[in-house]
Amino acid sequence: MKIVFMGTPKAAVPTFERIMFDGHEIAAVYTQPDRPAGRGNKITFSPVKEYALEKGVPVFQPQKIRTVESIETFKSHNADVTVVVAYGRILPEEYLNAFPLGAINVHFSLLPKYRGAAPVNWAIVNGETETGVTTMRMDAGLDTGDILLQKATVIGSDETAIDLMERLSVSGAELLSETLTKLEHIDPKPQENDLATYAPIMKREVGLIDWGMSAAEIANRVRGFQPFPTAFTYHKEMRLTLWRSRPLMVEHDRKFVPGEVLEAGGDQIMVGCGDDSKLSIEELQIEGKRRLQARDFLNGVKLQVGDVLGG
Repeated sequence: MKIVFMGTPKAAVPTFERIMFDGHEIAAVYTQPDRPAGRGNKITFSPVKEYALEKGVPVFQPQKIRTVESIETFKSHNADVTVVVAYGRILPEEYLNAFPLGAINVHFSLLPKYRGAAPVNWAIVNGETETGVTTMRMDAGLDTGDILLQKATVIGSDETAIDLMERLSVSGAELLSETLTKLEHIDPKPQENDLATYAPIMKREVGLIDWGMSAAEIANRVRGFQPFPTAFTYHKEMRLTLWRSRPLMVEHDRKFVPGEVLEAGGDQIMVGCGDDSKLSIEELQIEGKRRLQARDFLNGVKLQVGDVLGG
């Protein structure tokens, strides 16, 4: 097939690679415009652009995709189908209907659950034990198109959103390969809209830990809000980011307030949470410093029993 590929982050690269491995022709690659990143605001290429340049595939990065010029350029590629993996913009119908086989999306959830920008993060945050990938024939809605194929997977109890996304990106590439191979024989299945849930874009403020939540809920946020916005709290005006934690099934001999440090010694930082639950913080970071194991952190920071985090 002749394909226009649209994607931006690292998670889109395995599908791009698989399309080329399977022998399809990539007519063009569309990715988000270059943007400054890092402390020096250095202009950086998206992972998809870097791979496309390495393979000698033409790259297009329109600032605006709804102009007449952008639409005509897109149509001029004369492809059979568009494949979209986390491109980062909602596509107008002119793009979806530009080619005979329309547009196929690889989405990192089991639709109709977790439509939207951050399905992997919210699945973990919400305590799901299963997720997967879906190939979908795109329409004008937000992840509302007919389902082509799906593949489920178990979410590991300690798996972060970074780890899970890496696995799903590979699984999604495999599923897209199978979808293109079987496309003319697949009977698209309409989504059950009544079962839909949403996974909105990550905003920094959602990462602030509410210690009134249960330890299990907080631990899910620590895993799910990686790499952004992360789960964070404050101690004496220092911002603390939690990178690894786990709920503790232990009794405690006194009442505590949510966020209160119950133990701070050796390898153990234990904090009281809502519902009389306790959280063990195993890896954390002061803003501007490197990530540390609990023992190393306690060697350099005066965190004491009775301190209350979040204030």
